[in-house]
Amino acid sequence: MIPRHPPLQDGWIDAPHRGAALGRFPLESGEAIDDLRLSYVVHGDLDDKSKPVVLGLCAIGSTHHRLDFLIGAGRALDPARYTTIVVDALGNGLSSSPSNSATQPGERFPRFTIRDMVRSQKRLLEQLGVASLHAVAGASMGGMQALQWGVSYPDAMSRIVALVPMAKTAPWSQALNETARLALRAGGAGSSAEVDWTAWVAVTHILAMRSPTRFAADVTLDGMHDWLARRTAWWRRQQADPLDWIYQSWAYDAHDVGTTSGFGGDTARALAAIRARTLIAVPRLDLYNPVEAGIWAAQHIADCQLVQLPSQDGHLAASEADPETAGRIDREIGVFLA
Repeated sequence: MIPRHPPLQDGWIDAPHRGAALGRFPLESGEAIDDLRLSYVVHGDLDDKSKPVVLGLCAIGSTHHRLDFLIGAGRALDPARYTTIVVDALGNGLSSSPSNSATQPGERFPRFTIRDMVRSQKRLLEQLGVASLHAVAGASMGGMQALQWGVSYPDAMSRIVALVPMAKTAPWSQALNETARLALRAGGAGSSAEVDWTAWVAVTHILAMRSPTRFAADVTLDGMHDWLARRTAWWRRQQADPLDWIYQSWAYDAHDVGTTSGFGGDTARALAAIRARTLIAVPRLDLYNPVEAGIWAAQHIADCQLVQLPSQDGHLAASEADPETAGRIDREIGVFLA
């Protein structure tokens, strides 16, 4: 199947899409992806060895555009200073996913973990000839992958940037994901009928992504019902596959850096093994990844800078949603990477 790229949005960078065929890929579960393929983009020139390389990672349900608000001239990930490789995570519909696998389509696709995502990215970098990284950066599930990079490959990078992350998925986050999965199943996911995304959008785009303050501001002009209808119509146009999101949410739920081999389930000990300088940023309130989880992770990493953003936007704080907060994040990361 041909991967479907969502329509280009304002602020996204239309970089050439690249793909790497990486062959059979064993998973933590003991199963394997028959023909692993990773989608990625490069901002800068991989052949220019004078510039340090940054690896950018995706959030749940997102693509390589997730960190575009940090990329560009004068921004934290300026291509004049860094070569940034942004990889599409397993299950996002562009890299290997239930929706695009030729040999393991749909629910025949094996379940994967966040560590599987990280190992697949490591294999890609090896194929590209990238031996070391200046930084690994991501937001939300991307930040969770970034911390896993620090645990799995402590000498692979000098710095880690993890926005609104968790080192171990909180029960609250698992409950939100399960509610969203139930909404998708009730809306027809897994059947031949067109999926009704309305309830899923209400859970993920309102209850998980926004704070009460941010949502009140968003619906000022047209009210809650009209906003939800417009947002659902917008999401349908993104051409996302519900099963892809479900698979990524299972990986999200199961994540714990402490279950990395050698740590015996001890999350704190795994975080203490991170050697890279680390920046973790959290807002005042996050109704998806609890703020306390990010703060706790920062307290257990030896060399970690915690940035507590004065944002009222909730989980959306780690995005371009509010220009003032996005500018603050960009400046903090720019200084940290330099």
